[in-house]
This record gives sequence, C-alpha cells and structure tokens, in this order.
Amino acid sequence: MSHSLYGKSILDLTEMTKAELLSIIELAVAIKAQPDDYRQALAGKILAMIFEKNSTRTRVSFEAGIIQLGGQAIVLDSKSTQMGRGEPVKDTAKVLSGYVDGIMIRTYSDQMVQELAAQATVPVINGLTDHHHPCQILADFQTIYEVKGKLEGLKLAYIGDGNNIAHSFLIGGSLVGMDIAIATPKGYEPKPEFIEIAQKNAAVSQSNIEISHNPVKAVEQADVLVTDVWASMGNEAEQKEREAVFQEFQVNQQLAAFAKEDYLFLHCLPAHRGEEVTAEIIDGTHSAIYQEAENRLHAQKALLVTLMQK
Repeated sequence: MSHSLYGKSILDLTEMTKAELLSIIELAVAIKAQPDDYRQALAGKILAMIFEKNSTRTRVSFEAGIIQLGGQAIVLDSKSTQMGRGEPVKDTAKVLSGYVDGIMIRTYSDQMVQELAAQATVPVINGLTDHHHPCQILADFQTIYEVKGKLEGLKLAYIGDGNNIAHSFLIGGSLVGMDIAIATPKGYEPKPEFIEIAQKNAAVSQSNIEISHNPVKAVEQADVLVTDVWASMGNEAEQKEREAVFQEFQVNQQLAAFAKEDYLFLHCLPAHRGEEVTAEIIDGTHSAIYQEAENRLHAQKALLVTLMQK
C-alpha cells in the first residue's frame, strides 16, 4: 500500500496520481474481502463529519467505516455549529485540527472546502461539493473493477447533467486510462476547466474524452453506463424545466441497446425511476447499484486508512 497520500487532503481526484488512485481501489478490495484484518487500523483516531447537505450513503458509510476501523466519528450539522453563525472557516479549521485526526465535509462550495483544507493541519476529505464527488467515483471504480476485472481500456458513458459526478468521472477516468463519453443537453455540459484537465490526462493515459449532445453516440459500445438525477441537490427549483429538457437523455432499454451486451449500469443514488432511468434498467440484470452503494463503505475505509494511518 502506498503511503504517499498520508496526511494529505483529498478535495478532488486531481490530487492523486494514477498509482495512488489504483492503490486505494486495491486496498478497498482487500478491506472488503478481509475486514477483520483492519479492525484496529485507525484505533484511537477521530473523524469529524460536517454536513451542510443532506445525506444517507455518505453519512452512514463514513461513520460506519471509521468505527469498523477502530476509530470514532463526531457528526456536526453546520447549522448547529459556529460555522452556521458566521465563524470564519479558518477558525473552524484550526480549532477542529486540535481535536480530531481528520475532517470529512459534505457541502456546496468548493471554495469553502479548499479554504478549510488550506487552514487545517489534518486531512480534509470532500464528501461532496457542487463540482466534485471523489468518494463516489472511488466506489464506482471499485465496482467496475470487481465486475470487469480492470479499469484501463474500458469505455464509460455518462448520460445526463454535467454535474459533480460527471466532473469526477472525467478526471478519474482519464487518469486511469478509461474512455469517457459524456452526453448532456445543450447548456448542461461539464465545466470547461474539468474537460481540459481530462484531456490533458487522456493525452498521457492514451484514453479518449468525448463530450456531445448525442446520447446514442456516447453509449455506442460502452462497457459501463452511468446516469444521475436531472436536478441535483440545490437545483430542485429547476426540476420541471429540466424534466422537459432532459427527456431525450433517459437511460432506457432503447438507449442501452447501443452499449455492449455485457454493459454494467451504475447510479450513485438516490434515483428517480421513470425520469433519468427506467425501472427496467436500474432494477435489471445489468445493474450493480447496490454493490456500488456498499462499496462506498469499503472505498472510503481505504481512503481513511491511506490518509490517516502512518
């Protein structure tokens, strides 16, 4: 296992090398197979968990994960902390660093998380922000690796909103040598700066990055199909408008027919059956959504061990 990330913060996947990312996936697989071997890996360590956004999988997987590694979690709702009353991020970062061994935060602003990490003296983990969701992609990569036996050389098609999931797939996929094809409605493309990062990664890993408005083209011969809700948290007011715009971007049987016969379907959940994906697909034989959700636990345990164990 590589300890090159010990003590560092992970705010997005640009902060990992290909070798470091793959080492976390390998460790996640090992922890999943032999959890008892890691029961005391983080004995005595405390993880502070700050939530500005609601959560099921992130909260339970991180809290269960640190406990299963022998540590403890302290869960903080930002509204009930001094941050919610306007305390500077710098002060919160400095104070928490004196109490705990790591901080996980799930919030809106990437800038705020960057400031938190810059001021903290313990690792900060991005549990989700508006532009990134690195922990989800680690779990997704673990799932793909378990099912397909590799990451490099596969084609992943993401259909839907060019959101934080799309950004993280672009960065992580291009890093490990996956072809990433993203199809969104016009005006909902991933941010240009993350496309540029992916293209630079792809030039090194010899993978392909394709951004289009054509879901059929994106899905053609894909090994993995991924989608997400059309209106992410914070965009709920646009739900009706997005339903009209995204109609042609539903993952259904007709679209999936263009993928490889043994394609794998992933969705980070929660899902809206009948909107971004049909029940036939998400509950079908190609779907690994529950394996994917479980792997949040194992991938994040691997991340915690990598960042917090000497």
